[in-house]
Amino acid sequence: MLAVSMMTASVSAQNTAVTANKAGDNWYIGINAGVATPLMKNGDYGFMKGVSPEFGIRVGKNLTTVFGLALDVNAYFLNKSDSKSMFGSKTFINATDFDILSTWNLSNAFAGYTGEPRSFEVIGLIGGGYSRAWAQKQGGINAKAALDFAFNLGAAKQWQLYIEPGIVFGQPYVRYANPFRKVETGAGKKFNGALSVKVGLNYKFGTSNGTHNFKIAELRDQAEVDALNAKINELRSDVDAKNGQLNAANATINDLKKKLAECEARPTQIVEEKKETTLQPIVIFRQGKSTIDAAQYASVEMVAKYMKNHPEAKVVVKGYASPEGPAELNQKLSEKRAEAVANALVKRYKIAKDRITTKGLGATSEISEENDFNRVAMFVDTTK
Repeated sequence: MLAVSMMTASVSAQNTAVTANKAGDNWYIGINAGVATPLMKNGDYGFMKGVSPEFGIRVGKNLTTVFGLALDVNAYFLNKSDSKSMFGSKTFINATDFDILSTWNLSNAFAGYTGEPRSFEVIGLIGGGYSRAWAQKQGGINAKAALDFAFNLGAAKQWQLYIEPGIVFGQPYVRYANPFRKVETGAGKKFNGALSVKVGLNYKFGTSNGTHNFKIAELRDQAEVDALNAKINELRSDVDAKNGQLNAANATINDLKKKLAECEARPTQIVEEKKETTLQPIVIFRQGKSTIDAAQYASVEMVAKYMKNHPEAKVVVKGYASPEGPAELNQKLSEKRAEAVANALVKRYKIAKDRITTKGLGATSEISEENDFNRVAMFVDTTK
């Protein structure tokens, strides 16, 4: 009934998730020492008569922030040479206990876990095991209840110092002797329990969360999760839209490449009856650039070949810019484009410089409806 009530209190108090609850987490080991005295009077023995020193080792694991299990081994020692110790034994070790205890952190059960152990906690211990009186060569089952007034020490609260008052009861049947119940044949004198007070020190091993204790998990509430999902969906929509724009841009580029290839493939048409003849090849520039792309040298080479086949021909290179941007900038850009083509004819194709004239005509939108086709340099044969 006590366990059920404490579990109920634990469930109501613990509304947070914690980390470090794996099989290898939250183990501890410790030692303790103190004194024990009989609870009932029995001849020369009684409460605070026949006090016996005790020493113990404890190994345990906290399964939750409230509940845990521990193995407790205690030894009670002889304290009087006349054998009037608590157990009436002349052996150095009068008796031993082997107990399995359930541990209940009452502070966490009723006040909740704060993320690390409190500096001071109250812990209940309930359980039982086997007790053995070595001189009488008798033993039996026992029950144990205790309270730990614990102080958690250290930067990581890895040390636990506690003061533990407790009671150990032997089983009630006469035919089963045990260390806490002395049976004298014929007299019927007996005592069946002991009160102990001891001081102990536990060390809590490190856990998988990087501490020596439970740690509150950082959880997100549903509203925050929904907001994050909405943001993810919004970003996905943006990516889809940009992919559509990229596909459209790629289609435009492929169309322009096709048109450019068609332009480059057209033969040069020379109309001899005109004094000024616009030659068919053109050089297309990228936006804001006056350098000739590698693919555009085919048009320059066609003009160079024409001039070599017609030694008397003289050519004006006219540079243009698309209508975007300031007029002054477009004027300078058109001049640089014309000069770049002229320099290529002279330096790369060895055409005499005095046969070439350059002219920058600024921005235009009359060559084509597509701005990309207005960023060009054109050739005009001015031979009379």
